[in-house]
Amino acid sequence: MTTFVLVHGASHGSWCWDKVVPLLESQGHDVIAVDLPGNTYGAFDVPPSQVTLRSYADHVCKVLDQLDEPVVLVGHSLGGLTITQAAELRPDKIRSLVYLTALLFRDGTAMMPVEARDSESIRAGLQRDSWTVSEDLATVVFHEESLKNRFYNDCSDGDIEWAKPMLVPQPTGPLIDQVQTTAQNFGRVSKVYIECEIDGALPLDYQRELQANGPCDRIITMGTGHSPFLSAPLELVAHLVSI
Repeated sequence: MTTFVLVHGASHGSWCWDKVVPLLESQGHDVIAVDLPGNTYGAFDVPPSQVTLRSYADHVCKVLDQLDEPVVLVGHSLGGLTITQAAELRPDKIRSLVYLTALLFRDGTAMMPVEARDSESIRAGLQRDSWTVSEDLATVVFHEESLKNRFYNDCSDGDIEWAKPMLVPQPTGPLIDQVQTTAQNFGRVSKVYIECEIDGALPLDYQRELQANGPCDRIITMGTGHSPFLSAPLELVAHLVSI
């Protein structure tokens, strides 16, 4: 059987995979859902201001280093950058990368490019209508009124109310840090992209632009919003098992 390592996206935590983990385990697979530094209250002694894309990737690499066999490494949304950077650092530890409606960037690309690392440039680069930037520029908080349309547009009201209290301020370091990859490492790892057709956070056209950055060995289409781990866990698990 396979070991799946599941990596959450912005403002989320390992809890977002709670429907997926038991379904995979019931089919005999091993599953590790990680919590990234700075994204879980009380789990890490790491101030948000010190969180970087590299610290995300290093944390995943520590998980991979404890395992004997290569894994299927799944990243959701912003988690796509984490799995990309982890694959650069540990290509032999990964059987396949799975981008679940996730960011898949070329070398030297950041989610939110900034002209310089001074506070004025960072603040300008982080400005968006959908979130508020903290005074110290260490985190962003998504506006509550945007959450349903952005993250949970096809989720039940119960799932939305369950998820909202667990969302945390998102550290800004991973948003502005560039991915650093090479053909020798990241380039040789198999990649699968699971696109979500009615995603309110990453529109389908944008997901298809991202797929070309792989390139991806396989594209899977789901007719869901941004969070199929909540709205369609059975279908998502079937796709993961097929990979």
